[in-house]
Amino acid sequence: MITLAVNELIEDMTNNKTYRLLWIDESNTNSYVIDIASQKAFPELMKIKEISKGLFEGRYAKLENDIQQRMSSDLTNKEREIRDKAWDMIENLVKNEPLIYIKELRGKEIQKLESEKQYTKPTLYKYLRRYWQGGKTINSLIPNYSNSGAKGRPRESGEKKRGRPRSGDTVGINVTKEMKDIFRKTIKKYYLTDKKNTLTFAYKMMIKDFYVGEVRYEKGVKYISILDENSIPTLKQFKYWYEKEFNIEQVVKKRDGLKSFERNNRAILGSSTYETLGPGSRYQIDATVGNVYLISSYNSDWIVGRPIIYFVIDVYSRLITGMYIGFEGPSWAGMMMAIANAASDKKEFCSSYGINISDEWWPSAHLPEIIIGDRGELEGYSVNSLINGLNISVENTPSFRPDWKGIVEKLFDTTQEKIKPFLPGYIQTDFGERGAKDYRLQAKLTLEQYTKIIINFVLHYNKNYYIKNYTRDVGMIEDNVKPTPIELWKWGINNRAGKLRKVDSDTIKFYLMPRDKATVTSKGIKFKGMLYSCEMAIKESWFVDARMNKSWKVDISYDPRNMDNIYLHTNEKSLFEMCSLLEHQERYKGKVIDEIEQLTMNERDDYKKNEHAILQEEVNLFDNIEMIVKESIQIANQTQSKNIPKTQRTKSIRENRNVEKVLQREQESFHLGTPERNNHEKIIEFKPSELHENTSETSLIKELFNKRRGMKME
Repeated sequence: MITLAVNELIEDMTNNKTYRLLWIDESNTNSYVIDIASQKAFPELMKIKEISKGLFEGRYAKLENDIQQRMSSDLTNKEREIRDKAWDMIENLVKNEPLIYIKELRGKEIQKLESEKQYTKPTLYKYLRRYWQGGKTINSLIPNYSNSGAKGRPRESGEKKRGRPRSGDTVGINVTKEMKDIFRKTIKKYYLTDKKNTLTFAYKMMIKDFYVGEVRYEKGVKYISILDENSIPTLKQFKYWYEKEFNIEQVVKKRDGLKSFERNNRAILGSSTYETLGPGSRYQIDATVGNVYLISSYNSDWIVGRPIIYFVIDVYSRLITGMYIGFEGPSWAGMMMAIANAASDKKEFCSSYGINISDEWWPSAHLPEIIIGDRGELEGYSVNSLINGLNISVENTPSFRPDWKGIVEKLFDTTQEKIKPFLPGYIQTDFGERGAKDYRLQAKLTLEQYTKIIINFVLHYNKNYYIKNYTRDVGMIEDNVKPTPIELWKWGINNRAGKLRKVDSDTIKFYLMPRDKATVTSKGIKFKGMLYSCEMAIKESWFVDARMNKSWKVDISYDPRNMDNIYLHTNEKSLFEMCSLLEHQERYKGKVIDEIEQLTMNERDDYKKNEHAILQEEVNLFDNIEMIVKESIQIANQTQSKNIPKTQRTKSIRENRNVEKVLQREQESFHLGTPERNNHEKIIEFKPSELHENTSETSLIKELFNKRRGMKME
């Protein structure tokens, strides 16, 4: 929403009326305005949303304030007397905002004054109108004795030429109403376009279009004769009326486009703090890339790049209410983590990083009424969940308007400036220049260590940052409130209604967490390569069903900062069922999703790097196997008998196996000491087929042993 302030002038391009903003309600929803030119004007109710929309679409335009009042010290006694008398008549009326703007209530108050103090109704309305139209200051009631020429109103042209006489023989002409219409058409046609023609060019085209005397042709060539000097306006007159007719805002919007104007040329009006009632009225959120390179907590040799820093700031107090450091974003997932942190207990959060604080050090653990951030991050189904589930209004900054989050963006600069001298791997201004250091190679900090540093900075900032340009209201001045975030927050909690709301932390997290699909498999609930289980899945035999039938998808939510658990959507009162990592997935415990995905990517890259070498080894394996098989076939073909029937070869498999087993056992048996070697060892030629068919297994083995003993005794 565009920032608006009381007393600003808004021009309605559709009816050429100019309105002054008289009052804006605390919720920044409604306002009262008045037509500054009409002598019969009364305050009118207008929606802030409608004004903002009109400004954004170009139907409305902000004008520079025209209040040019005299100093009280310059007034005559008579002027001061009249001013003070008028102020005495309407002071109590105008201070009764917003009731005085409501027609019925205003009428009753004026009637009451008229009967009690014998003021006339026309006089009261005259002074009220003068006060509102003139900028709501007491000096707007000064009588306009010197305004006989109707300052600010165009004068009608007479017969006599106005202005300083010309130095030559020509007299010139006055600019008439018809001429001003020509000026206006010319400027719109030739100057207020994206072609960016000059005013001089537009003037010359006007002369060609409207001030031609005759057209003649000589030898087929066209010649245009313009009117004499006393019949055409001068360039100076043209420029004068252009400057009087068109304000710079309109010109830039027409020539450069609305987005360019909003980005580069708009007036910086109003105050972010003015938009808020107290702590929690409005949070601003934004992200930036940290100027430091980090290393992985898995392997210190891995440089993982620069982190994304998210800050959530309460506009009223400037307190940092939430933060998130990670590699997610800028995106909804990262913004979600920052909002969740803003609503979480900070004592518990800091403790998880080994930092012990009391609740007073970082007291914010609430949801705001409004969150304002970038369009990209605050669009999508997650925002709908946030709005519908937690009743938070979400405002997007328009394209090319990062200044709407000026408070939080200034904080990024403060953060980087404070901590940069201490950080290894911090990017200096000479990064990328020839001969400069490669700051990536100096990286030493992990994501967790860097987060600890930022937490310490936030604690310091909230307590000690002195906001020099903070405009304290009367109550703050009376209570001598120190303009630091923590003190402004505490004072606001005690003295301003605010919009802070407490919601169960599990509910907040559930509606904030990113949502995705997981797969139920026979090995567990699979998500991003990790396996989980939960009580519901076990009770309902999900994994057995998945093995017997097939896998299926389920809706889950997850916290990217810690993947120990995911949350299964149950569509019941409990909203979710927590699923935990299986024991053999311990390598993922306590890790953020960025590190897990980094690990998975590194492992995949490592495999790809070794894939060719593995293929090479497999090719060699296959070649060795083929060589062994080929040699075995050759030997078997040479030694196998050709005349043994197939039935005979397959009939004695069991006996043959037992013989082979005995021979293998004797060969593999342990022999301690150094046995005497037998120099007469010979191979026993033994063919099972030579045995009688009725030979038992026992006699077969016995005969085998006898043969071996006989060979040894020779």
